[in-house]
Amino acid sequence: MSYYLTTLPLWVLIVLIVGLPTAAAMIAQVVIHARVGVPRLAKNNEIAGFKFATIGVIYAVLLAFAVIVVWEKFSEAQNAVAQEGAGAAALFRYAEGNEPEAYALKAALIKYLRSSIAQEWPKMEEESESHDVTASLSEVYRAAMALNRSGARTYADMTEVFAQLDNVTTARRIRLHLAIGLVPNVIWIVLFAGGFLTIGFTLFFGSENLPAQVAITGALSVLVTMGLVVIVSIDHPFTGPIHIRPHPLEAVLAEFETP
Repeated sequence: MSYYLTTLPLWVLIVLIVGLPTAAAMIAQVVIHARVGVPRLAKNNEIAGFKFATIGVIYAVLLAFAVIVVWEKFSEAQNAVAQEGAGAAALFRYAEGNEPEAYALKAALIKYLRSSIAQEWPKMEEESESHDVTASLSEVYRAAMALNRSGARTYADMTEVFAQLDNVTTARRIRLHLAIGLVPNVIWIVLFAGGFLTIGFTLFFGSENLPAQVAITGALSVLVTMGLVVIVSIDHPFTGPIHIRPHPLEAVLAEFETP
């Protein structure tokens, strides 16, 4: 369900998660106010107010925790892509030279970056990975090993080459891992159930000023559901309208690719 919601356009997501529940809560407030009556609802104000404060604090902590965790993981995915690009740029510089092995390493890097951008990014939108990109990365390793055997680089240089290649591999595995989603199903259940209870609790209050009470219910609903929109929209960092693009890899490829 979270993956399906993430793939929706942002305006559709806002309508489904914010607009419809808020409208339903405000309409329910009017209906209950008319059918039950203010005197009977007002009897709940004191005890319900105390319980509502407790529920509100607990849910606010859960929602804030989820937003922070998802945003940190989204930032981690961004950093992984940037580190992958930085590692590739360093490898291109170590591949400078006229040796055939150096040309082979550069060609393998170009192939890897091209396939990552063209094939793996669409795959990550589907929570998957490209086996062709894995094969391209293996070619980069083989080219680096060939450069090492040629003796054209010093031991220190080759140590750094393999260190940067390992950084590229690690960064790729991180982004592939984070592409499958960040929030477990049990957390989604708690977040949506908690939001439903928090907003629904406002229906137990009674006030003579119905417009003000409906407006307060609507404002609370918007605040709660907008938090859910933030979590849903960035739960899959490489899927949906808010996603991470391969700009660092494209920049490296544009800088070092031979016309």
